[in-house]
Formats: sequence, C-alpha cells, structure tokens
Amino acid sequence: MAARSNKPDETAPAATVRPQEYSAGTGWEVGQTAPEDAFRALDAAGTGGPTGPVVHTHPGGYARQIVTKGALITAGVRRELDEAEQDGGA
Repeated sequence: MAARSNKPDETAPAATVRPQEYSAGTGWEVGQTAPEDAFRALDAAGTGGPTGPVVHTHPGGYARQIVTKGALITAGVRRELDEAEQDGGA
C-alpha cells in the first residue's frame, strides 16, 4: 500500500495579471501621442535660436523639428512648445 502525503498538491503559482496599459490618447500633453509634426524656425541671423510660432509643416530655411506625428510628447517637447507660446509665437 502506498503512503499518502498530507501535503496539498503542488501546482504552478497563480498567474500574475498585469494591469492594462492605456495610452493617454492624442494631444499635446506629456504622455500623449503628437497629432501632427511640430517645427519652429531658427533665427536667420546665424545664432541658431528658435524664433516664430510652432508650425506643422516645415517652414523652409532653417528649422528645428520639435516632434513628429505619432511620437510621444515628452517633458522636453512640452517645454519647447511652452517656450514658443511664451515668446508669443504659438
């Protein structure tokens, strides 16, 4: 006769359920997806400083691309957009 064990059957540990992660949607806030490209012209005087408003198509000449359509809005992107607004450009 086989001896019986009082230990419960050893089974695999319960599955860990990860919380569902949702994107923050589309928009211009940190964590969201950029709805379109954002550019800012650079100073033509040669200093290379950003000038003028944020535009959504390349303004021609020298320009900085702040973010591309579909990219994540980071704190740095939001800061550049805010600086453009403060400069009266956005």
